[in-house]
Amino acid sequence: MRDRLLIWGGLGAITLLAWVYLARMPMSSESAMDAMGMAMPMAHRWTAGDMWLVFLMWAVMMVAMMLPSAGPMVLMYARVATGRGSAARLNVWLFAFGYVIVWTLFSALATIVQNALQSASLVSDGLRATPLLGGLILIAAGVYQLTPLKTACLTHCRSPIGFFATEWRDGAVGAVVMGIRHGAFCVGCCWMLMLLLFVAGVMNLLWIAALSVLVLVEKVSGYGRPIATVAGAGLIASGLLLVAFR
Repeated sequence: MRDRLLIWGGLGAITLLAWVYLARMPMSSESAMDAMGMAMPMAHRWTAGDMWLVFLMWAVMMVAMMLPSAGPMVLMYARVATGRGSAARLNVWLFAFGYVIVWTLFSALATIVQNALQSASLVSDGLRATPLLGGLILIAAGVYQLTPLKTACLTHCRSPIGFFATEWRDGAVGAVVMGIRHGAFCVGCCWMLMLLLFVAGVMNLLWIAALSVLVLVEKVSGYGRPIATVAGAGLIASGLLLVAFR
């Protein structure tokens, strides 16, 4: 019980700090431009410093959104590692570190995508996609929700015992590798949902929270697959409406 409390406490503290960071960020393009050290780069004006700040925003955002849904997997790792006589208290955080590595790499890719979209004037300086692009993203995300790849990745994310039965590796390096592999399945499950951030604005805190809840419910509730299907249908319908009435 003590170890479970320590794990939940640690994950909760990291997640809370990430959300505090996001909550303290400027949530409009005007205030963002005036905020020292946190300005969002305008179209065609990206510098190395801009790239770093946007990458940091994405990296912290991914921790805030995705780490809570990884909690059950982290706890199961601790149980299995303890049963096998491993150094669970250290390796459990190495497992979580491996998971975060993958989402950090995703954040780097998201930064590059944002740069390209802003340079092409497809995303405003307020970090919101044009209505046409937003509608197409909604439709693409909805279709992906219904694909076999989404189902397969979601199944891995929802089955900790099955994952460790086939992917177990001993030691500290093994913990990191398993965290990376689990993170890869998680990215495969949720990457299109993360692109939905461009639809309502990457810095829209309510939109970030809504997507975080959807990811969490898909992965930890007993109705993850039906919820993913219903969400997919809703996203497709919303996208079609946005394209039709843009």
